[in-house]
Amino acid sequence: MSIKIHKKIITPGFYETDALGHINNTVIPMWLEKARTPIFRIFTPDLDPKKWQLILAKIEIEYLCQLDYRLVVIIKTGIQHIGNSSFLIRQELFQNEKFAARGLTTLVRFDYNKKKSKALTQKSRSELEKCYWPID
Repeated sequence: MSIKIHKKIITPGFYETDALGHINNTVIPMWLEKARTPIFRIFTPDLDPKKWQLILAKIEIEYLCQLDYRLVVIIKTGIQHIGNSSFLIRQELFQNEKFAARGLTTLVRFDYNKKKSKALTQKSRSELEKCYWPID
């Protein structure tokens, strides 16, 4: 079985730069969220917020080099770990074939009415497993 790593191409905007002329570090978390859309669709296929089942528990970003707004960014997204009600998303950003940043995000399947986590379904677990991307 081949691993299904999702790829998203981002075209940076000049408005996303900072005073030093490179992409502002606060922009990267937004790009990572955009690139997580295929994962969101596992739980909410139509992305209707009234049916949303996930909550963000943790995000870590490691910046490895500056990003230039004149060049596209490729974000690779996969699943690094699957727990009972949560899972860890691994993301890597590349620009001009250079590894520029990495992100790790913990999402939890969440019952907003009861205000607590709930176990992943077998169906969602199976879809997440298709995107399993272990650390090399």
